Amino acid sequence: MAVSYDAIVIGGGHNGLTHAAYLARGGKKVLVLERRHVLGGAAVTEEVFPGFKFSVCSYVVSLLRSEIIRDLDLPRHGLEILPLDGTFTPMPSGDYLWRVNDHGKTYREIARHSRLDADAYEDFGKSMQPMCHFVKPILNMVPPDPTGLNPKDLSKLLFMARRFQKLASSDRYNLVQLMTMSAADFLDQWFETDVLKATMSASGIIGTFLGVRSPGTAYVLLHHYMGEIDGAFRAWGFARGGTGGISNAIGDAAVEAGVEIRKEVAVAKIIITGGRAIGVALTNGDEIYGKVISSSVDPRHTFIEFIDSEKLPVDFVDEVKRYKFRGSSGKVNLALDALPDFKCMPGPGPHLRGAMSISPAVEYMERAYDDAKYGTFSRRPYIDMVIPSLTDPSVAPPGKHVMSCFVQYAPYKLKPGLNWDQIKDDFGNTVIDTISEYAPNLKNIILHKQVLTPLDLEREWGLTEGNIFQGELSLEQLFFLRPAPGWARFRTPIKNLYMCGSATHPGGGIMGAPGRLSALEVLKDAP
Repeated sequence: MAVSYDAIVIGGGHNGLTHAAYLARGGKKVLVLERRHVLGGAAVTEEVFPGFKFSVCSYVVSLLRSEIIRDLDLPRHGLEILPLDGTFTPMPSGDYLWRVNDHGKTYREIARHSRLDADAYEDFGKSMQPMCHFVKPILNMVPPDPTGLNPKDLSKLLFMARRFQKLASSDRYNLVQLMTMSAADFLDQWFETDVLKATMSASGIIGTFLGVRSPGTAYVLLHHYMGEIDGAFRAWGFARGGTGGISNAIGDAAVEAGVEIRKEVAVAKIIITGGRAIGVALTNGDEIYGKVISSSVDPRHTFIEFIDSEKLPVDFVDEVKRYKFRGSSGKVNLALDALPDFKCMPGPGPHLRGAMSISPAVEYMERAYDDAKYGTFSRRPYIDMVIPSLTDPSVAPPGKHVMSCFVQYAPYKLKPGLNWDQIKDDFGNTVIDTISEYAPNLKNIILHKQVLTPLDLEREWGLTEGNIFQGELSLEQLFFLRPAPGWARFRTPIKNLYMCGSATHPGGGIMGAPGRLSALEVLKDAP
């Protein structure tokens, strides 16, 4: 049987494209198959309404690995990251908290609420830097198997142990806490201002079905704290043209390296003969063959939908079925005729150019989770908003704006009697009503709205249960346990079948690391 390609990559999201680009740079003939009409997966820009271009799903960038930007020369392919300056949190009292990238301004702003917290904020930042530097090399590491006796695995474990030992005792203590505590409890040790703790703890619940007081969310906070742009920790930004600009830049680099990309091509099955992946069968009946098959879609699609279970070990299938998705997020994208006018800081201004966070209190955040626990969306949700058109006018007509609203909680699994198709409009209206409590003019300036539920994310973008990270970033699903114990090294029980998406180490976010690390392993295995 003739082999057409050295590698076939299932899924044209940013990880799949990164994977393909590295394989092609390694001399392989690579084909990428994307089910949708546009590249990028969840990192995509689409003109949802005429003249208005939305980062429909993922909307900010911070974790994109610097080595990928450098290796693929992404700026030459059009990548431009525009800084996102700060976080503005309106409060029901009419006050606000506004942290910016200017250290002095942020100190004075927090001191307005608490001089003790202003001083503690500096110490907190200094204490988090060693944590980030400790974890950062792990993002570029193929996870070792701690249960095996492979010398390479043992050397990695020893490397990590020595690095941990070199940390100051206070840093070791902080790291253990970050790995075990809740975001809110961890922040309680540092700060007294409720709105500051609430807004900071929000980073600990992104993409998880957990509350700010749930153990394990402190690590998720650290995961998001490691954002890098131009080597600066805690730097977040917009991609010019939306997050699709990132995927398109990686796609252009891949094509330049020789990758063939086909869109609107859906995979039905992975063809397996004698325990070896040899190709894919498409939904139109065509078959395409390759020496290696790499899947950037999640484990449920890859191993339950694309492969007959009898071709996989029973215990492995059981682990895949136990893998937790538990989508908890929704999006509301708004096309606006003008800018929202916040009661606590009226008029346009730089506070609208960063993130705007509806997270007024820790109790507010935890009660939002309470709704989700019992099978309905949060009636008073946490909302993270950005208006990228203020920084990048190309995404909206002159004088108009786009506003992206990331929302938690919107649980995929609803209580009996509810379904997302029926309550979708109610969900969208609740989000708009909540924002309107702080910016009363919002309802009058909405031209168009797009509401995305977890069910929409599953149907249209293939994100099982609507999880934006292809599976929760909970402690039992990280590092050598992602996506399953014993199978965290990008290889699978099927020979020549690899995983390269966010369901593998080091997890979700627009970082590209899973795609790159997996490609390096494929090249290492190649004859």
